[in-house]
Amino acid sequence: MKKLVLIYNPVSGKAIFKTRLDEIIFKLQSRGCMVIPYRTTPENSDILDFIKLAAPDGIIAAGGDGTVHEVVNLIMHAELNIPMGIIGTGTSNDFATFLQLDTEEYFDRIAAGKTMKIDLGKVGEQYFINVVSAGMVTSIAHEVDTRLKNAFGKMAYYVHGLKTLPQFRALDLTVRTENEVFHEKAFLFLVVNSSVVASFKNAAVQASIQDGVMDLLIMKQCNMKDLMVVTTELLMGKDISSRKEVVYRQAASFEVECTEKLTSDIDGEIGPDLPLKIETVPKAFEIFY
Repeated sequence: MKKLVLIYNPVSGKAIFKTRLDEIIFKLQSRGCMVIPYRTTPENSDILDFIKLAAPDGIIAAGGDGTVHEVVNLIMHAELNIPMGIIGTGTSNDFATFLQLDTEEYFDRIAAGKTMKIDLGKVGEQYFINVVSAGMVTSIAHEVDTRLKNAFGKMAYYVHGLKTLPQFRALDLTVRTENEVFHEKAFLFLVVNSSVVASFKNAAVQASIQDGVMDLLIMKQCNMKDLMVVTTELLMGKDISSRKEVVYRQAASFEVECTEKLTSDIDGEIGPDLPLKIETVPKAFEIFY
């Protein structure tokens, strides 16, 4: 019998996962899995001891991108040699969306122990599974009130973003890869692992989670009309990488500097200030898939 620790965030998304807990346990238990739930708290001070005592065959992270990010770092820093599954229940579930995990068959694959190795990114001692970003729009997620996110979901981000458009200004960025150094005046940059970012399903269509590189997207300084055109194309799922307003690169590592103080966002959580050194850790993490 496969033993799984189910780490769930009771307040992610619209805080409705609690009503699905019995359903999820049934789906796994009926497939021959023993399920041990762990309810997250702001501190999670005992989570590692809990996992070690449970000695599971795998961990299921149920929550949004922030919950997934926390579990990834827990597994990597504690050197736990076990795979992770994802049940996306947050306001934003970008990585789960990219992998199309919201299916009944996914529970079959978890029970069967089907896994694959994927790349991770790393900034300092912090790992990320999907995205590092910074710029004039990346602070929106941290400024939107939790009550608004729970009530209106992704729409709260878009409404707040429209309110901040008049405040947009370009930032002076310097980017170094293993092959080049270049400068750009830009509204924001993203270094991504998958193609789904901020609920845009084809933000980086060439991205792969097993290619040993990360994908850089820079939104260059432009007028509001062009910015809205690019945003509209993103919403429509079009490839924007060749547009004149966008810089696109693939590399194993990126160093990004800014002439002013700028705070990063890592998988939807507040990250360190720039400068950043962003590295790819090839096939470092095992997930149920």
